Amino acid sequence: MEDQAERLREMMRNRSSVQGKPIQAKDAKKTRIITITSGKGGVGKTNMSVNMALAYARLGKKVVVMDADLGLANVNVMLNMVPKFNLYHVIRKQKTMKEILLETEYGISIVAGASGFSKIANLSETERQNFINELDSLSNADIIIIDTSAGVSSNVLDFIAAADDAVIITTPEPTAITDAYGIIKIIATEIDNLNMGLKLVVNRVKSVAEAKKVADRMTSIAGQFLNLKVEYLGFIYDDPAVSHAVLRQRPFMVVDPKCRASLCVQHIVGRMEKSELREGGGFGTMVKRFFGRS
Repeated sequence: MEDQAERLREMMRNRSSVQGKPIQAKDAKKTRIITITSGKGGVGKTNMSVNMALAYARLGKKVVVMDADLGLANVNVMLNMVPKFNLYHVIRKQKTMKEILLETEYGISIVAGASGFSKIANLSETERQNFINELDSLSNADIIIIDTSAGVSSNVLDFIAAADDAVIITTPEPTAITDAYGIIKIIATEIDNLNMGLKLVVNRVKSVAEAKKVADRMTSIAGQFLNLKVEYLGFIYDDPAVSHAVLRQRPFMVVDPKCRASLCVQHIVGRMEKSELREGGGFGTMVKRFFGRS
């Protein structure tokens, strides 16, 4: 498997040139890869992915949201879109990534999830090479936000390992906190050479104090027992505007850009923008990390 991973990395190195000449650093565009994940379902992960994308778009960024939930893809549902094709068709070489990439009315693009496709790790070598080639068509984006399924499946860990920043979403509910710590623990033990910004967002909080209490507890435990630094990125208020927007199948950043939840997301993206992309990050590194794990 290592030989196969190395061949895939070599192919990406060969692709990083124009007419045989290496792309100079000043010409190479760094795409920031942000994976949004959670230990427990129903904590607002997809909502965060979509609305964070909108906040980035309002800063003038070209943003793609990839729905990496390969069982219950729902980014398109949140945007009231019915895609005809999805990642499954790309993996099976029935469509190209450009053909399934959907432009939205909100200034972001989405890649619909491959519902019914269980495990990317099961791809044949030919399918892997085709997938890498197709992923390359997204490399002109400034930001790629990957919305994973909840939990700690192999697919989720693959997408986390491929990220420059992994954002873990939790709520103040005890079960959500326990599950969020669980995924942090698995990240610490299962992903070799962890080189990413691991961040925490506390969703549906009643107050700043409640959010800080949850964040302090989780970051402290991660540091003490896992020797892992988790950065507290921010919180999102428990805002009725969010549920109203979900029922309308529209992002709350659009329905009510001045609501408390919208302002929180803008603050979170502002903090993300202030944190520099780590050395060696970007799209090419994403592909090497992703397929180096399989």
